[in-house]
Amino acid sequence: MSGSDQVWTVLSMLEWATGYFEKRNVPDPRLSIEWIVAEALGCKRLDLYLQFERPLSSKELDKIRPLVKRRAAYEPLQYITGTAQFMDATISVNPDVLIPRIETEQLVDLLLEHFNDKKKENLNLLDIGTGSGCIPIAIKQKNPQWYCAGLDLSEKAVQQAQKNAELNEVDVDFFQANILELDTLHDIKQNPWDIIISNPPYITESEKSEIHKQVTEYEPSLALFHVKPMTLYSSIISFAASQNAALYLECNDKTAENVLQRTRGQFPNSHLFKDLDGNPRFVVSPPQ
Repeated sequence: MSGSDQVWTVLSMLEWATGYFEKRNVPDPRLSIEWIVAEALGCKRLDLYLQFERPLSSKELDKIRPLVKRRAAYEPLQYITGTAQFMDATISVNPDVLIPRIETEQLVDLLLEHFNDKKKENLNLLDIGTGSGCIPIAIKQKNPQWYCAGLDLSEKAVQQAQKNAELNEVDVDFFQANILELDTLHDIKQNPWDIIISNPPYITESEKSEIHKQVTEYEPSLALFHVKPMTLYSSIISFAASQNAALYLECNDKTAENVLQRTRGQFPNSHLFKDLDGNPRFVVSPPQ
């Protein structure tokens, strides 16, 4: 990206940076530069296709260069732009919170489908390991009658989740708590929880080498890895059973069957659902 006499257009920038990212094995090279250029120009990504021949000014190039450098170092696009979309919510993200995944949207979709005839009821929902708060925020947008809350071990994550609730103008409560100490939660809310949903840290340290460095070097390890993920699931399952709550869990596809068997010990009607890629991903004990 040099040459002071070269006139850079939107298209030439997209083509050059795509090749630049490909040489460095940056995931989704074309999408990456489209996001970056759209961010620098303050437009939607798809709008770039209507202005391929548009020259880029020196000020715009000055915005694009450092963003390209950050992406070439594998920094996730969502951290570069500062936001991620999750269903109808705009979620502000930084390295203190996990970037929302499409699989988690699928889990929320399952829940909303199962409770479609109860959206007007006064139900209590708790998201365990809430991170950015994307799950209860998105659910509250769809079902404003519900009381939605989230907990996380990380104080910084709780603060970020609260900011995201304000950003999306929804009333969601967040608090700091340990997944392994859920028996203390009766002090936080008097009424029992009707729905428990969770996407806990489910990747073991031994699997870390299989994960791309854009994840391991930037996203919070606390939200991704755990020495014994099954201990977290066991705590969540037992707590949900004590509340007689419907249960929705996102799982590691390699261990989802184990989570299902553990869940069926207290929720015999539990089922295992696959994600859009056909991988076993969600263990669900729907409402009775």
